[in-house]
Amino acid sequence: MKLLRLNALAPNVQLPKTAVTIGNFDGVHLGHQAMISQLKGIAQTQGLKTVVIIFEPQPLEFFKGYDAPPRISSLREKVEYLSELGVDYIAIAKFDNEFRSLSAEAFAEILKNKLNTQSLVLGDDFHFGKDRQGNSEFLKQYGFEVTNLNTVEFDGERVSSTRIRQVLQAGDLALAAKLLGRPYSMIGRVQYGDQIGRTLNFPTINVRLGRHKPCLNGIYATEVICESTSLTAKVKSNDPTQSGVAGYQADALFGAGHVGTRPAIKQEHPEWRLEVHFPAVSANLYGLLMRVTFLHYLHGEKNYPSLEALQAGIDDDVVKLLEFRKNTPKFPF
Repeated sequence: MKLLRLNALAPNVQLPKTAVTIGNFDGVHLGHQAMISQLKGIAQTQGLKTVVIIFEPQPLEFFKGYDAPPRISSLREKVEYLSELGVDYIAIAKFDNEFRSLSAEAFAEILKNKLNTQSLVLGDDFHFGKDRQGNSEFLKQYGFEVTNLNTVEFDGERVSSTRIRQVLQAGDLALAAKLLGRPYSMIGRVQYGDQIGRTLNFPTINVRLGRHKPCLNGIYATEVICESTSLTAKVKSNDPTQSGVAGYQADALFGAGHVGTRPAIKQEHPEWRLEVHFPAVSANLYGLLMRVTFLHYLHGEKNYPSLEALQAGIDDDVVKLLEFRKNTPKFPF
């Protein structure tokens, strides 16, 4: 897989003839996976390379900022999942004022001259260009072969990023896993926080979210793996007496996860955090790239009246989550 940076002023690139699909691909869910499968089939039949165009930021994030829908997947996660599906190129289109102002004709020229597009696979409601002037019919008239993918359904309802956001926000992680085709996880590096957890006797890792706002909010059972090294070996090397609670995958640790803005803590500018407490662990994990997989929703974020009440609440949450781990010997979905 090769990454391409795509903007309105980029010079023409020398690509082989390609089959292209376009979209946000937020979540890279079952519907997206069906589209990629169709794209690869067409490319193989016609001797083409596959290209997936994604937008960064996502258009609604550009137009609405913080009020845009929460993200299912960060850019890093999208690239990883699309790569796993075996596409040849991922073109990241910088969505800015110049890109949003492109006419349908100018966008079609980018497809033709910058990506050497021969064939397109698009969703049934795809529109593009300034004021959404372009659609599949326009592209056909422009000379491209266009295949429209029918809606993918699960349990009689359309699989969409909107539906998955709603399912995640409702805490239904099992249904989210079915719609995504994999358990829901987030990937990010461990960064420095304000270390309040240490003062409460519940140290946490603070995992960079890589999105303006997450789809989750509350307390979760999680398991964490390190993308670059053995997490369990790293933990044991710091303190052999504290090896943590095993997760379900090899080299994974079970943890109490929190996603939210921490309303119980006075902050001048509240921000979203993903924090995980590992029971029976004392280790320096800063800078490591972690994948946090969400296994079980315990409850939403609470606004405790004091730090003492917060500490008691965390203690109760950790006890309940460890009980979940004890009573769930196999991966939950």
